[in-house]
Amino acid sequence: MSDAPAIQLPPIDDLLHEPARLRLLAILAVVKRADFTYLLKLTGMSKGNLSVQMNKLGDAGLVQIEKSFAGKRPRTVYQLTREGRDALRSYKKNLTIILDALPD
Repeated sequence: MSDAPAIQLPPIDDLLHEPARLRLLAILAVVKRADFTYLLKLTGMSKGNLSVQMNKLGDAGLVQIEKSFAGKRPRTVYQLTREGRDALRSYKKNLTIILDALPD
């Protein structure tokens, strides 16, 4: 038990806190749109992991997923949604509060 006053820390969104998803959201925050191949090369993730993580973000409404064909080749393009930007902004704010609460 401690005599130090208790502090209230904000919650951390577990969906965003996972490193692969956080990396993908950060990339999408600085580019307008990105296709599967671009994200694959930039992140070094496996095709399966990238697909799973993007589907989780899409299911949560944080990323818009657009599937089409370029000739006979499938093409998947991702874009951060307004909800995704808001969630990322909130995550950054909460994490900053938590980190600022740490002693020097």
